[in-house]
Amino acid sequence: MKRVLAGLLLAGSALIGLPQAGHAATALTVAVVPNYPPMEFRDPATNALMGFDIDLGQAIAAHMGRSLTWQETSFDQMLPSLDSGRVDAVLSGMSDLATRHKAATFVDYLHSGPQFFVLSSAAAKVKTMADVCGKRVGASRRTSFPKEIAAWSLAHCGSNAVQVVGTDGSADARIQLKQGRIDAAVQGGETLPYIMQQEPNAYTIVGRPFASDYTAIALPVGNTGLQKAVSDALSSMIADGSYQKIAAKWHLAPYAVDKVLINAGQ
Repeated sequence: MKRVLAGLLLAGSALIGLPQAGHAATALTVAVVPNYPPMEFRDPATNALMGFDIDLGQAIAAHMGRSLTWQETSFDQMLPSLDSGRVDAVLSGMSDLATRHKAATFVDYLHSGPQFFVLSSAAAKVKTMADVCGKRVGASRRTSFPKEIAAWSLAHCGSNAVQVVGTDGSADARIQLKQGRIDAAVQGGETLPYIMQQEPNAYTIVGRPFASDYTAIALPVGNTGLQKAVSDALSSMIADGSYQKIAAKWHLAPYAVDKVLINAGQ
Protein backbone atom coordinates (compact mmCIF):
# COMPACT_ATOMS: atom_id res chain seq x y z
CA MET A 1 0.00 0.00 0.00
CA LYS A 2 2.83 2.41 0.83
CA ARG A 3 4.35 1.79 -2.59
CA VAL A 4 0.99 2.44 -4.26
CA LEU A 5 0.54 5.71 -2.38
CA ALA A 6 4.08 6.81 -3.19
CA GLY A 7 3.49 6.08 -6.85
CA LEU A 8 0.27 8.08 -6.84
CA LEU A 9 1.99 11.03 -5.18
CA LEU A 10 4.81 11.01 -7.74
CA ALA A 11 2.35 10.79 -10.61
CA GLY A 12 0.31 13.61 -9.14
CA SER A 13 3.34 15.87 -8.84
CA ALA A 14 4.14 15.29 -12.51
CA LEU A 15 0.58 16.11 -13.55
CA ILE A 16 0.54 19.42 -11.74
CA GLY A 17 3.81 20.46 -13.32
CA LEU A 18 5.84 20.46 -10.10
CA PRO A 19 9.20 18.78 -9.51
CA GLN A 20 9.02 15.31 -7.97
CA ALA A 21 10.54 14.64 -4.56
CA GLY A 22 14.30 14.56 -4.87
CA HIS A 23 14.15 16.26 -8.27
CA ALA A 24 13.73 19.91 -7.31
CA ALA A 25 16.22 21.00 -9.95
CA THR A 26 14.52 19.08 -12.80
CA ALA A 27 14.89 21.35 -15.81
CA LEU A 28 12.08 22.67 -17.90
CA THR A 29 12.98 22.26 -21.56
CA VAL A 30 11.85 25.32 -23.48
CA ALA A 31 11.88 25.85 -27.25
CA VAL A 32 13.33 29.08 -28.62
CA VAL A 33 14.17 30.56 -32.02
CA PRO A 34 16.79 33.26 -31.26
CA ASN A 35 16.28 35.57 -34.23
CA TYR A 36 13.80 38.18 -32.97
CA PRO A 37 15.46 40.93 -30.92
CA PRO A 38 14.79 42.15 -28.33
CA MET A 39 12.67 39.09 -27.54
CA GLU A 40 15.39 36.50 -28.12
CA PHE A 41 18.70 36.64 -29.97
CA ARG A 42 22.35 35.75 -29.58
CA ASP A 43 24.91 38.22 -28.29
CA PRO A 44 27.13 38.99 -31.31
CA ALA A 45 30.21 39.04 -29.07
CA THR A 46 29.62 35.91 -26.97
CA ASN A 47 26.92 33.99 -28.86
CA ALA A 48 25.03 33.71 -25.56
CA LEU A 49 21.25 33.71 -25.62
CA MET A 50 19.79 36.99 -24.47
CA GLY A 51 16.61 39.05 -24.66
CA PHE A 52 13.33 39.66 -22.88
CA ASP A 53 12.04 36.11 -23.28
CA ILE A 54 15.32 34.66 -22.04
CA ASP A 55 15.28 36.78 -18.87
CA LEU A 56 11.57 36.14 -18.36
CA GLY A 57 11.89 32.38 -18.80
CA GLN A 58 14.75 32.11 -16.33
CA ALA A 59 12.82 34.19 -13.78
CA ILE A 60 9.62 32.16 -14.16
CA ALA A 61 11.55 28.91 -13.75
CA ALA A 62 13.22 30.29 -10.61
CA HIS A 63 9.81 31.20 -9.15
CA MET A 64 8.71 27.62 -9.85
CA GLY A 65 11.81 26.20 -8.18
CA ARG A 66 12.96 24.69 -11.47
CA SER A 67 16.00 25.09 -13.69
CA LEU A 68 15.55 25.77 -17.40
CA THR A 69 17.19 24.38 -20.51
CA TRP A 70 16.73 26.21 -23.80
CA GLN A 71 16.31 24.07 -26.90
CA GLU A 72 16.89 25.93 -30.14
CA THR A 73 14.54 24.87 -32.91
CA SER A 74 12.86 26.21 -36.04
CA PHE A 75 9.61 28.16 -35.87
CA ASP A 76 7.77 25.43 -37.77
CA GLN A 77 8.85 22.80 -35.23
CA MET A 78 7.94 24.68 -32.04
CA LEU A 79 4.36 23.45 -31.63
CA PRO A 80 5.09 19.93 -32.96
CA SER A 81 7.93 19.69 -30.39
CA LEU A 82 5.48 20.68 -27.67
CA ASP A 83 2.91 18.12 -28.84
CA SER A 84 5.47 15.31 -28.97
CA GLY A 85 6.82 16.10 -25.50
CA ARG A 86 10.30 17.01 -26.73
CA VAL A 87 9.86 20.36 -24.97
CA ASP A 88 7.76 21.43 -21.99
CA ALA A 89 7.04 24.91 -23.27
CA VAL A 90 7.60 27.39 -26.08
CA LEU A 91 8.83 30.86 -25.10
CA SER A 92 9.90 32.58 -28.29
CA GLY A 93 7.81 35.62 -29.19
CA MET A 94 4.89 33.40 -30.27
CA SER A 95 1.52 35.05 -30.86
CA ASP A 96 -1.54 33.70 -29.06
CA LEU A 97 -3.95 32.99 -31.93
CA ALA A 98 -7.33 31.27 -31.63
CA THR A 99 -6.31 29.01 -34.52
CA ARG A 100 -3.51 27.63 -32.32
CA HIS A 101 -5.63 26.85 -29.24
CA LYS A 102 -6.15 23.21 -30.20
CA ALA A 103 -2.38 22.74 -30.37
CA ALA A 104 -1.39 24.55 -27.16
CA THR A 105 -2.60 26.54 -24.18
CA PHE A 106 -1.23 30.08 -24.13
CA VAL A 107 -0.23 32.10 -21.07
CA ASP A 108 -0.24 35.67 -22.37
CA TYR A 109 2.54 37.92 -21.11
CA LEU A 110 2.84 40.85 -23.53
CA HIS A 111 0.64 43.05 -25.71
CA SER A 112 1.63 43.01 -29.35
CA GLY A 113 0.50 44.19 -32.75
CA PRO A 114 1.80 44.31 -36.34
CA GLN A 115 3.26 47.66 -37.39
CA PHE A 116 4.16 49.11 -40.79
CA PHE A 117 7.56 50.75 -41.15
CA VAL A 118 9.71 52.03 -44.00
CA LEU A 119 13.26 53.21 -44.57
CA SER A 120 13.59 56.76 -43.29
CA SER A 121 14.79 57.76 -46.75
CA ALA A 122 11.34 56.79 -48.09
CA ALA A 123 9.30 58.33 -45.28
CA ALA A 124 8.32 61.37 -47.36
CA LYS A 125 6.51 59.07 -49.82
CA VAL A 126 4.83 56.85 -47.21
CA LYS A 127 3.54 59.24 -44.57
CA THR A 128 0.29 57.52 -43.63
CA MET A 129 -1.07 54.00 -43.54
CA ALA A 130 -3.16 54.79 -46.62
CA ASP A 131 0.10 55.36 -48.51
CA VAL A 132 0.94 51.69 -47.98
CA CYS A 133 -1.89 50.64 -50.31
CA GLY A 134 -0.50 49.29 -53.59
CA LYS A 135 2.97 48.89 -52.11
CA ARG A 136 5.06 45.73 -51.73
CA VAL A 137 5.04 44.92 -48.01
CA GLY A 138 7.22 42.22 -46.50
CA ALA A 139 6.63 40.23 -43.32
CA SER A 140 7.75 36.88 -41.93
CA ARG A 141 5.74 34.14 -43.62
CA ARG A 142 5.97 32.06 -40.43
CA THR A 143 3.84 34.54 -38.49
CA SER A 144 0.25 35.78 -38.64
CA PHE A 145 1.43 39.07 -40.15
CA PRO A 146 0.89 38.24 -43.87
CA LYS A 147 -2.76 37.32 -43.21
CA GLU A 148 -3.24 40.40 -41.03
CA ILE A 149 -1.74 42.64 -43.73
CA ALA A 150 -4.07 41.09 -46.32
CA ALA A 151 -7.08 41.62 -44.05
CA TRP A 152 -6.11 45.25 -43.43
CA SER A 153 -5.61 45.79 -47.16
CA LEU A 154 -9.03 44.33 -47.96
CA ALA A 155 -10.64 46.69 -45.45
CA HIS A 156 -8.76 49.87 -46.43
CA CYS A 157 -7.23 49.67 -49.91
CA GLY A 158 -10.02 48.56 -52.24
CA SER A 159 -8.68 47.63 -55.67
CA ASN A 160 -5.25 49.14 -54.85
CA ALA A 161 -4.33 46.17 -52.68
CA VAL A 162 -1.12 45.72 -50.72
CA GLN A 163 1.22 43.23 -52.36
CA VAL A 164 2.17 40.94 -49.49
CA VAL A 165 5.67 39.45 -49.69
CA GLY A 166 6.49 36.56 -47.37
CA THR A 167 10.01 36.68 -45.93
CA ASP A 168 12.26 34.36 -43.96
CA GLY A 169 11.77 36.22 -40.70
CA SER A 170 11.79 39.88 -39.72
CA ALA A 171 15.53 40.28 -40.27
CA ASP A 172 15.09 39.15 -43.87
CA ALA A 173 12.24 41.67 -44.30
CA ARG A 174 14.56 44.47 -43.19
CA ILE A 175 17.27 43.26 -45.59
CA GLN A 176 14.80 43.22 -48.47
CA LEU A 177 13.65 46.70 -47.47
CA LYS A 178 17.23 47.99 -47.67
CA GLN A 179 17.72 46.25 -51.01
CA GLY A 180 14.63 47.93 -52.46
CA ARG A 181 12.86 44.62 -53.09
CA ILE A 182 9.94 45.75 -50.93
CA ASP A 183 8.57 49.21 -50.14
CA ALA A 184 7.58 48.65 -46.52
CA ALA A 185 7.80 45.95 -43.89
CA VAL A 186 5.83 44.72 -40.91
CA GLN A 187 6.90 43.27 -37.60
CA GLY A 188 5.63 43.37 -34.05
CA GLY A 189 5.42 46.97 -32.90
CA GLU A 190 6.92 46.02 -29.55
CA THR A 191 10.19 45.03 -31.24
CA LEU A 192 10.67 48.15 -33.35
CA PRO A 193 11.98 50.51 -30.60
CA TYR A 194 14.91 48.15 -30.00
CA ILE A 195 15.64 47.76 -33.71
CA MET A 196 15.51 51.52 -34.20
CA GLN A 197 17.87 52.00 -31.26
CA GLN A 198 20.34 49.56 -32.82
CA GLU A 199 20.10 51.22 -36.25
CA PRO A 200 19.57 54.93 -35.53
CA ASN A 201 17.67 56.91 -38.19
CA ALA A 202 17.32 53.86 -40.44
CA TYR A 203 13.57 53.30 -40.13
CA THR A 204 10.37 55.30 -39.71
CA ILE A 205 7.18 53.85 -38.23
CA VAL A 206 4.03 54.41 -40.28
CA GLY A 207 0.77 54.87 -38.39
CA ARG A 208 -0.33 52.66 -35.51
CA PRO A 209 -0.47 48.89 -35.05
CA PHE A 210 -3.26 47.65 -37.32
CA ALA A 211 -4.22 44.59 -35.27
CA SER A 212 -4.07 43.59 -31.62
CA ASP A 213 -2.31 40.42 -30.50
CA TYR A 214 -0.86 38.87 -27.38
CA THR A 215 2.55 37.26 -27.14
CA ALA A 216 2.40 34.13 -25.03
CA ILE A 217 4.07 31.09 -23.53
CA ALA A 218 2.76 27.95 -25.24
CA LEU A 219 2.15 24.96 -22.97
CA PRO A 220 0.73 21.46 -23.53
CA VAL A 221 -3.07 21.54 -23.67
CA GLY A 222 -3.53 18.66 -21.24
CA ASN A 223 -1.06 19.75 -18.57
CA THR A 224 -3.27 22.02 -16.48
CA GLY A 225 -0.88 21.74 -13.56
CA LEU A 226 2.01 23.19 -15.54
CA GLN A 227 -0.30 25.90 -16.87
CA LYS A 228 -1.23 26.88 -13.32
CA ALA A 229 2.37 26.76 -12.09
CA VAL A 230 3.56 29.03 -14.92
CA SER A 231 0.66 31.48 -14.64
CA ASP A 232 1.04 31.63 -10.84
CA ALA A 233 4.77 32.35 -11.18
CA LEU A 234 4.11 35.13 -13.70
CA SER A 235 1.33 36.57 -11.53
CA SER A 236 3.76 36.64 -8.60
CA MET A 237 6.32 38.47 -10.72
CA ILE A 238 3.73 41.06 -11.78
CA ALA A 239 2.78 41.54 -8.13
CA ASP A 240 6.36 41.97 -6.89
CA GLY A 241 7.44 44.18 -9.81
CA SER A 242 10.15 41.88 -11.18
CA TYR A 243 8.22 41.34 -14.44
CA GLN A 244 8.00 45.09 -14.99
CA LYS A 245 11.74 45.48 -14.38
CA ILE A 246 12.54 42.91 -17.08
CA ALA A 247 10.15 44.65 -19.49
CA ALA A 248 11.76 48.04 -18.77
CA LYS A 249 15.26 46.59 -19.31
CA TRP A 250 14.30 45.67 -22.88
CA HIS A 251 12.28 48.86 -23.54
CA LEU A 252 9.01 46.91 -23.53
CA ALA A 253 7.25 48.58 -20.59
CA PRO A 254 4.48 50.07 -22.80
CA TYR A 255 3.60 46.55 -23.94
CA ALA A 256 3.56 44.89 -20.51
CA VAL A 257 0.37 43.24 -19.25
CA ASP A 258 -1.09 44.09 -15.86
CA LYS A 259 -2.44 40.59 -15.29
CA VAL A 260 -2.00 37.09 -16.65
CA LEU A 261 -4.47 35.97 -19.30
CA ILE A 262 -5.02 32.48 -20.72
CA ASN A 263 -5.88 31.97 -24.40
CA ALA A 264 -7.00 35.59 -24.83
CA GLY A 265 -5.83 35.70 -28.44
CA GLN A 266 -8.36 36.12 -31.22
